[in-house]
Amino acid sequence: MLKKLDKYIIKSFLGPFVAILLIVIFALLMQFLWLYIDELVGKGLSLKIILEFLGWGAATMLPLSLPLATVLSSMMTMGAMAENSELIAIKSAGVSTARVMAPLIVTCAILAVGAFFAANNLVPLSYNKIYTLREDILRTKEEIKIPTKTFYDGIDGYVLRVESKNKKTGMMYGVMVYNHTSGKGNVSMAMADSAMIQMSKDHSCLTFAMYSGINYEESNSQNWRDTTRQMQRTSFTRQELIIPIENYGFQKSKEGRYSSQAKAMRLKDLRYDQDSIGVQLAQTRSQQLEQLQRNTMLRYRHQIDSAWIAGATTDFPLDSIGPHLSLRENIAAHESAVNNLNSFMSTMLSYDRETAIPAFTLKLIDIEIYKKFALALVCFLMFFVGAPLGALIRKGGLGTPAIVSVLFFVFYYVVDIVSTKLARDGAIDPFSGAFIASYILAPICAFLTYKAIKDEPIIAKDKISMLLTKIKLRLLHLLGKTDIVYMGTPDFAVAPLKALLDAGYRVKAVVTVPDKPSGRGMQVNESAVKKFAISHGIPVLQPVKMKDPAFIEALKKIDADLFVVVAFRLLPREVYSLPRLGTFNLHAALLPQYRGAAPINWAVINGEKVTGVTSFLIDNGVDTGKIMIREQYKIKPTDTAADVHDALMELGSKVVLQTVDGLFEGHMDTRLQKSFIQGEEVLHKAPKLCKELCHIDWDDSGRQIVNLIRGLSDYPCAFTELVGADGKHTQVKIYSAQLLSQEQAVKPLDDAGVRSELPAPGTIVCDGKKVLGIAARDSIVSITRLQMAGKKCMPVEDFLRGFRDASSYTVSHGTSRDFIAGVHQSEGSE
Repeated sequence: MLKKLDKYIIKSFLGPFVAILLIVIFALLMQFLWLYIDELVGKGLSLKIILEFLGWGAATMLPLSLPLATVLSSMMTMGAMAENSELIAIKSAGVSTARVMAPLIVTCAILAVGAFFAANNLVPLSYNKIYTLREDILRTKEEIKIPTKTFYDGIDGYVLRVESKNKKTGMMYGVMVYNHTSGKGNVSMAMADSAMIQMSKDHSCLTFAMYSGINYEESNSQNWRDTTRQMQRTSFTRQELIIPIENYGFQKSKEGRYSSQAKAMRLKDLRYDQDSIGVQLAQTRSQQLEQLQRNTMLRYRHQIDSAWIAGATTDFPLDSIGPHLSLRENIAAHESAVNNLNSFMSTMLSYDRETAIPAFTLKLIDIEIYKKFALALVCFLMFFVGAPLGALIRKGGLGTPAIVSVLFFVFYYVVDIVSTKLARDGAIDPFSGAFIASYILAPICAFLTYKAIKDEPIIAKDKISMLLTKIKLRLLHLLGKTDIVYMGTPDFAVAPLKALLDAGYRVKAVVTVPDKPSGRGMQVNESAVKKFAISHGIPVLQPVKMKDPAFIEALKKIDADLFVVVAFRLLPREVYSLPRLGTFNLHAALLPQYRGAAPINWAVINGEKVTGVTSFLIDNGVDTGKIMIREQYKIKPTDTAADVHDALMELGSKVVLQTVDGLFEGHMDTRLQKSFIQGEEVLHKAPKLCKELCHIDWDDSGRQIVNLIRGLSDYPCAFTELVGADGKHTQVKIYSAQLLSQEQAVKPLDDAGVRSELPAPGTIVCDGKKVLGIAARDSIVSITRLQMAGKKCMPVEDFLRGFRDASSYTVSHGTSRDFIAGVHQSEGSE
């Protein structure tokens, strides 16, 4: 199966590769032809010569066309497979993207080897041929085309003028021929009524047949005694003028004249010249160094001797100049030093000129050697540009992927040109000059290939958006435009505050409730938000009343841009209208559902499967402001209010950060809450939790009781009261329970020899070991974790070890059912 797939992929690649290679060569050849068109036209070249010239020119284009054809064909192959859903089908069969690319990688490796041999054998030969052909073409003179009514000097030694010409017969009329071969000016002229011109077959001479004309000849010689000039006039009926010409016919010269050029040499020849020129250059420099050491102009020439430097050195003598010498002696010493220095500089300059040509030639040879290997490497690398782009963009035509691929190739080509020039100028070494473009391209190829294999987008828009947001917010922070006042109290409000600080926002102050005594010892406790704020050095405000003038004045002095409220008190208009961007609250429910103080608990109590968090702008109502962001959370069947609390705390931190980002960036949209209401949807309330809600009424359904226990766990916790035979009431908090069907509840009772029918609501059923159930209206609620007054929370198994006579107790009926019913009766639609 995979072999057939490999064959199909290779076949899909080779067709576009050959086609694109020919198209690219043709396009480059047209540019090549446009460049040399002036040298080809008007010289009577045969079609064979022109085609040969263009053919060798096309061969010189291979170093450009092969990488471009590779990147485009690989892009089209993978792009077409992705666009036609073939790639998805192959992946669904368990074949990875890397495995799909494997046959193409092998194919491109073979093409890279072929590119090396083309660069080593065909390209040097083509350069040698085309250089020779171009010189032969340049040496060939243009065809003789004599214009009418103008003087034509295209024939060496002659000037012609023709009055008119018969285009069909080639006969010329009103002909004038000036013979300048003597070099004495216009001393010989022929005029004819008509004439015919004909070139010899070997293009060595031109026959000019003139009819019915006159020849004029002047001596043009005079002296001081005789200033007269002789003129001879001869009439003729027909006269032939034979003019010898050169280079009017194309003649091929011997090849090999340009074989010594670096571009026209094979690797073997380049290495031979590299060795010979390198040895010659080393010998020349060694001789120069010896001459420099023997130069008498350097008194301390031994200082450039490394062997001498390794030993001890003496101080530089200063007695050659100084105050003990006369002014004339000092001047002479300075002039001598300057003359010696100039002479030394001249010597160094001559040495540099002596080695400049061989050193430059050696650089060119080194560059050409490395270029042959660099071409093979770039052909291989270009596959890892085109194939991943096609797979990621999922387009196989000559559209966006082709443009992007060509841009990558242009980038490589520009870098290659620049680096090659730097290497020729000596700014970098030849190896780097030949391979630096590949160095830059390789990590790009690795990145694109990794993205294609992982099927990830090239540009992560979310990350870029976050980066831009951070930059913008950093600028706003530098300008002092990201000041926040944070308001919150419990643990739920700590995580959003931490997220704001981690994002770089400046929280100028935290507002929380005043410290108050609590617990058995009535110790003064600080809120969780206050503890966190103090640990991070944030000022804390704890107003008793929100309308306190001193508190409002303190907020005005802070001059914050935004107020953020999470799990705090209701704010009066005097407070929430202060910041320029307004005040928003994070509510732990999907508004408009569950407005109120305990949305998490009531969502679980009511058996909701989905809840979430909402950020909204505060207005005069209770949780009625315009909504900005809503994020959902799916409640699991076993989730307690504590579980949902922790999940929404993490989710709420993200929503708070997104809301703050959007408000500071100025693109946060808002929607009225009624736009989220579907039809006659009932809006549930979330009033404060109270003792009446927590006291379980066992006349309720088992499902409702289990939901109530989940919704009040771990705080404030649902409870019931055990009533003993003596009438004493003992409060028991129930942290977790599960609903048992009648069959599940009766089985352990049957095993223990206890009654097997569903008892009345509030009846305790227990096997004394693992099961402690209380009968509800329609089922039995099995308690799994509980806590007696004055004891710690424990599993039911531990409880039954010390409370074996549980079956002798009864339970009192609480008020939870009536309280929930009252809440539901007050609910309605908007």
